[in-house]
Amino acid sequence: ATEGAAMTVDPSVSDAVTSFHTLGKPIGLCCIAPVIAAKLIPEVEVTVGSSESSERWPYAGTAAAIEEMGAKHVDTDVSQVHVDQKNKVVTTSAFMCETAIHEIHDGIGTMVSEVLKLTE
Repeated sequence: ATEGAAMTVDPSVSDAVTSFHTLGKPIGLCCIAPVIAAKLIPEVEVTVGSSESSERWPYAGTAAAIEEMGAKHVDTDVSQVHVDQKNKVVTTSAFMCETAIHEIHDGIGTMVSEVLKLTE
């Protein structure tokens, strides 16, 4: 995660994510993990929160790395998710935001609910 767009993905993780995507299975990723989808799934839409750096969003530079990989970053608040319907990828920022744990919990809970909706 410290190498930006030049990052690599462990082969076993790459195989799992690529297989899920190829089979049309929904994928839920939170915190820094959306960069994995950005690296592996062409033109995927993900969020890691805000693209504007601040005390609340100290890792906002991650959004630029996501864009460099050819993916689209969508700004969201910590309790929100982004659903890429086309690729069946649901993401939320979680601990990329300096905030109260209940806000992180809300975002992760919504992510799980949205992934389950994509299984129907």
